[in-house]
This record gives sequence, structure tokens and C-alpha cells, in this order.
Amino acid sequence: MTDAFTASVRIDASPTEVFPYLTDAELIVRWMGDWAELDATAGGKFVVDINGVPIRGEYVLVEPPHRVVLTWGAAGNDVLPPGASTVEILLHPDGDGTLLELVHRDLPADEVPKHDTGWAHFLARLAVAASGHDPEPDPWANT
Repeated sequence: MTDAFTASVRIDASPTEVFPYLTDAELIVRWMGDWAELDATAGGKFVVDINGVPIRGEYVLVEPPHRVVLTWGAAGNDVLPPGASTVEILLHPDGDGTLLELVHRDLPADEVPKHDTGWAHFLARLAVAASGHDPEPDPWANT
């Protein structure tokens, strides 16, 4: 059985300012991961190493500055292999900021709690980075 996980965060920056943090390798590693190779086009690769976890997938849909859909999974993981789940991120104008809504679909039920914890951690870091501040080194990087 698979489930979906949802999360949202308000960011003190416009969707145009936030969007590159989802599609640019240099910017994504400011808030999530320590290395990335991204080709933010439909069918392009989404490759991010997050604290030793090799996340692999591809971009399905890229609609600047409001929507990104990509596949997600971990290399070498039989439970959630590369491309096994789908992440959709929507950016909505919210006054002078952005409301980011994330839906992570097709997660095995046992994976939902891990992704709940992970997305809460990383979306908080994205809110700091995309609003022009330094999220500081990821405290999870050494765990």
C-alpha cells in the first residue's frame, strides 16, 4: 500500500525567487543535500545526495515559477528505489511571500513517517535559504 505525504511552508520571498532553489544544483544544496546534478527539464535528471542517501529521479514537469513535479527514490533501496515515488511542489504568491505546498505521492506506508520528519527539516531550511539568509550547516550532515 502506498500513501501520500503533504507539507507546506511560508517563505519570505516571491515564487520567482524561490523557484531556482528547486531547479539549480548550487542552490538546492544550500538547503538539502551535499551534492546535486540537476537537469530541470521534463525527463531531465534529478540527482541529489542527501547526507549519504543517493536520491535519484527525474523531472516530470517544470513550470516556472509555480510548479515542479519529479520522481524520487534512493539508489540501492528496494523499498523506495529510484523513481518509485513522485514529489509535486506548488508555489503560490502569498502577499509579499510564497506559500509552498508539497505532496509526496506513492510512498510505502512505512516510509511516510521518515519523509514527514525529513521534509519538515528540509523545508524549514529552504524557507531560510530562499529568503536570503544562511541556513547554516545542516545539523543532520554528521548523523
